Amino acid sequence: MSLPERNTLPHDVPWWVEEGAAFFITINAKERGQNVLCKSDIALHLFESVEFRIEQFQWDMLLFLLMPDHLHMIARFNSEPGLRRVLADWKRYTARQFGVAWQRDFFDHRLRNDNEIEHKAEYIQMNPVRAGLVEDPEDWPYVWMW
Repeated sequence: MSLPERNTLPHDVPWWVEEGAAFFITINAKERGQNVLCKSDIALHLFESVEFRIEQFQWDMLLFLLMPDHLHMIARFNSEPGLRRVLADWKRYTARQFGVAWQRDFFDHRLRNDNEIEHKAEYIQMNPVRAGLVEDPEDWPYVWMW
């Protein structure tokens, strides 16, 4: 039995979305169910790459949280080079430099206002609690916040 072919998601931000809009992003590691990301050396390199790209004005990162086999972030992107290009470049860089194998593509959702940003940030921070990895979100070490 062959698996259905996955469609490629467009990830093009519509022209009418204001510059600097915040997006909720999820990126999965290729190996699901394995601890690929929550290793101190990998996490440190990923956090350093987040900060480097902030310094390069490639994104404005509000929250970046690693789970064993995926990550969540809330970030803002300039229209050029844009969300799709910045994330593709980052995934390619982290794959080459740190050996992280990512699934093709990612999930993105535009957050329309501060209330949605706060709600999604709370959802992200509670992810390790829901997964049974910690009892209190403040105990999760694999999070980067501005």
